[in-house]
Amino acid sequence: MQGADPQLVRHAIETSDPLPGTAGFAGPVDGALVRDVLGRYPLFVEDRASMALPDWSADRTDLYEPVSLPAGHVKRDGEEPQQVWSLPDPTPYQHEREAISDLVGAISEGIAATRPDDAESVAIAFSGGVDSSVVAAGFDAPLYVGGFDGSHDLEAASTAAEAMDRELHVVEFTVADVERAVPEVARAIGRPDGMAVQIALPLYLVAEQARADGYEYLAVGQGADELFGGYAKVARAPEDPRVDADTVRGAQREMILTLPDQLERDVLALRAAGVEPVAPLLHDGVVETALKLPADSLVDDRGERKRAFRRAARQFVPDSIAFREKKAVQYGSLVGRELDRLARQAGFKRRMDDHVSEYIRSRIA
Repeated sequence: MQGADPQLVRHAIETSDPLPGTAGFAGPVDGALVRDVLGRYPLFVEDRASMALPDWSADRTDLYEPVSLPAGHVKRDGEEPQQVWSLPDPTPYQHEREAISDLVGAISEGIAATRPDDAESVAIAFSGGVDSSVVAAGFDAPLYVGGFDGSHDLEAASTAAEAMDRELHVVEFTVADVERAVPEVARAIGRPDGMAVQIALPLYLVAEQARADGYEYLAVGQGADELFGGYAKVARAPEDPRVDADTVRGAQREMILTLPDQLERDVLALRAAGVEPVAPLLHDGVVETALKLPADSLVDDRGERKRAFRRAARQFVPDSIAFREKKAVQYGSLVGRELDRLARQAGFKRRMDDHVSEYIRSRIA
């Protein structure tokens, strides 16, 4: 069982408790396969109906036809997966001060609960944004940022590291790095998809360097945008056509439910690079607190996103970081730009339907 004691998982099944105080789990228990409600650990089963007992693995490349076990499900021998956990829908906080106080405590507990026993075995994936900076504040560990020369992420990480008085390791990408890593990442995550590879590839390259430097774990800030209202489409709900929800809290929940798919991609990429991810902001206590935030603590009436999280972050990082805006990794690192350029140089023009994905498929054919 990855991520949790089997006895705790048994109790979570018996009580239908979706957030029993872990940072996720997946694996076998009492002859069944289980995966936590947010899918924080990947788990795959063999999609071969002739098999009486399903083969399974945490690594999709171990299987002939791997299929993800859905998050929040249990699969018993010879049966279809059954959902046993779903996200709770708690009553929102009435007072923001209480929400922020609880969030500070939950973040601190998440950091403590996910810290590896060997403190010297962990490095931090650091972009200079509020999410990774809060995580970095909880670890006495080196900071690693990756990107092309002149990219937003290298500049943001440099100024944030200086504000936090921390040493920064810069992993400067080259076109050759990206070209080499494209098929490696696409195969590892099982998705020859342009956007998925653009997001996973910077993590992969940073993780490769951290592993080469001797680190076994990479602490990441994943989950904060989904949990705390970091997306513009959440702020614009229900007018934004990219969300189905008709409220900000509904849109937040919609984004949280995308995490199993996103986390599978990121965890597989990091493991392929040789490190194990550590994600304090996805600990159950943080998730539970985030689900109780009212709409105006996610996005306030001035349009400020992640309002409560930014105010909680002030307990960990300087205000200049807590209230900083951040670009998505594929844009902040300039990996998206360079993948587009590589695709066009290989003859896949923008007028084609999803030309970057077509380029990636050609590299793994």
